[in-house]
Amino acid sequence: MKAQAAPLVTGYALACVVLFILLSITGFQVDAIVRAGFIPARAGSELVLPPGTFVPFALTPLTAAFLHGGVLHIAFNLVVLLYIGRQLEAPLGSKATAVLLVAGAYAGALAHWLSGPQSAVPMIGASGAISALIAVFALIFSRSETRAIGPIPSHWVRALWLAAAWIGVQLLLGFAGSGGFGSIAIWAHVGGFVAGLALARPLLRWRFGGR
Repeated sequence: MKAQAAPLVTGYALACVVLFILLSITGFQVDAIVRAGFIPARAGSELVLPPGTFVPFALTPLTAAFLHGGVLHIAFNLVVLLYIGRQLEAPLGSKATAVLLVAGAYAGALAHWLSGPQSAVPMIGASGAISALIAVFALIFSRSETRAIGPIPSHWVRALWLAAAWIGVQLLLGFAGSGGFGSIAIWAHVGGFVAGLALARPLLRWRFGGR
């Protein structure tokens, strides 16, 4: 499928790049990560590392989605975002895509918090939001036929299989990360993906008037 104009996804990617460059040039990257990243331990407390101004905790799932820790981190996320996001925004529309990205960011942050509510390590990156896009992309463009299992309709069976496969991949990445390949917020990926699976059909109905 040929990707059409996708102003929202393109604008989001551009904002991430501009912010990354500005923070790198000015030397405020680490400070921004601490003060605008998603830190589970901030739930229920105002500050983790005073003095200084922190982004309100409720907004950090969004601000964290614009921050990246290095060139490889942002490059990988942007490749996936632009490839999948541009193809999804055409059928979904910008409004539904925005809902999907925000829901993925918050669902990813929630799953990350549940995996370690006392963690003081900032979580950053667009992975939760992108995982939501990947889930919807997989549901819409998958050509595999899935049969219903008892009372479970076929579209839910396919979603459950996709969720199981995605969780399995993320667990493998987590094991690889513990072996020295870097720290990966695997549960943020899982949370964003599950949010995408749950929102796919409602967003399509919203976009196409219930058809």
